[in-house]
Amino acid sequence: MTRRDPNFVDVHVGSRIRMRRQLIGMSQEKLGELLGITFQQVQKYEKGANRISASRLYFTAKILGVPVQFFFEELPGVEEHGGMGEAREEDAVLSALMNVEGVTLAKAFRDADSVNKRKLISTIARVIAETKE
Repeated sequence: MTRRDPNFVDVHVGSRIRMRRQLIGMSQEKLGELLGITFQQVQKYEKGANRISASRLYFTAKILGVPVQFFFEELPGVEEHGGMGEAREEDAVLSALMNVEGVTLAKAFRDADSVNKRKLISTIARVIAETKE
């Protein structure tokens, strides 16, 4: 890791902020306004380029309606007992969902009002993923 590379923990925390913000439909501008910072600073936090302070993380959690621990859940390479371990397969799944398209897919799945619709969404996604271009 060079001096300019973001720390993997900062990247993870930032991606969890972005995921939660998108899930509740809040813009970077609105989050920045509520935190008293610019949307550019929110972008830097979400990319892990800038480290978020403990107090700002606390207020971010309050605004987004989650406990502070939420931002550290599923941290790759950290075992439940607090030690370092190998990343789990679930980490890769969560990582794939931590972008605009992943959040959109998760919202569509969540909002489907029947088991048949959820099965259809998962089948379509699987078929598209297996299709070779």
